[in-house]
Amino acid sequence: MDISSILQGGYAHPLSRKWQAKQQLTKSMFMYPIFITDDADASVEIPTLPGQRRWGVNKLEEFIGPLVKKGLESVILFGVPLSCVKDGRGTPADDESGPVILAIKKLRSLYPSLYIAVDVCLCEYTDHGHCGLLHSDGTINTEPSVQRIAEVAVNYAKAGAHCVAPSDMMDGRIKAIKRGLIDSGFGNKVTLMSYSAKFASSLYGPFRDAAGSAPSFGDRKCYQLPPAARGLAKRAIIRDANEGADIIMVKPSLPYLDIISDAATLTPDHPIACYQVSGEFAMIHAGARAGVYDLKTMAFESAESMVRAGAGLILSYFTPDFLEWL
Repeated sequence: MDISSILQGGYAHPLSRKWQAKQQLTKSMFMYPIFITDDADASVEIPTLPGQRRWGVNKLEEFIGPLVKKGLESVILFGVPLSCVKDGRGTPADDESGPVILAIKKLRSLYPSLYIAVDVCLCEYTDHGHCGLLHSDGTINTEPSVQRIAEVAVNYAKAGAHCVAPSDMMDGRIKAIKRGLIDSGFGNKVTLMSYSAKFASSLYGPFRDAAGSAPSFGDRKCYQLPPAARGLAKRAIIRDANEGADIIMVKPSLPYLDIISDAATLTPDHPIACYQVSGEFAMIHAGARAGVYDLKTMAFESAESMVRAGAGLILSYFTPDFLEWL
């Protein structure tokens, strides 16, 4: 056999197998998505998301404290308003007495070193469940949508968020948010993480159960990206980088590893994030329950594939597990 044919000696030992990766998984790579509801004492199981709950502000310490001790470094907050009055412009999104702003302040007080990102969208707070403001015919009204999204992002920054992460997919919202942050004195203090390539995926079902954010009519295919649209995703990534995004995100992850790779190539000087979404998490659990594979082994395989593709930050419901496993 030719010398050049022999590769297995290079990964014969468990340690040398680790060296074959360009980047190893670390605890700091994982950001934990947390659902915050307006019932301050809530701890409500989400049936379609194994092991995940909606949390009230008063329960955050007993929930987050042990994770911080295990090495949790970052979270991203999603508001789940159940008792507020919703309207066409998502007025409750930045209510100072609402769950998100209260949670930001609570976590900043309890854990000064914990990095707090906040999802910025209107779908949980509008009476129609869409991610922006609408024309009378039910289509997206882009300009006021962008203005409202930027307003909410700035108010989260004022409340103490380290990072604002718009997931709405409105055209031009990154530039508007960046300008809003700069004008409010947060341009050099708050990170702007853009859901740049967010696809209209079938994998969001458990999240929508958790957040109560399904649209009351139609779908989101006119603003989220078509699953086959690789070129459009590239254009969106370049646009958001040029408009001032500090981090580029791809969502979902596993079906879109090529897009993660594209993002790393197109914006090599930006951190690349990916969201291992609720449906991906639920599928891995379902497969493990069915005996298809071992849960931990598959969780590692999926996360390592994202890092291999170019991601350095993974938003994942597996975060508490990886704090144990790593």
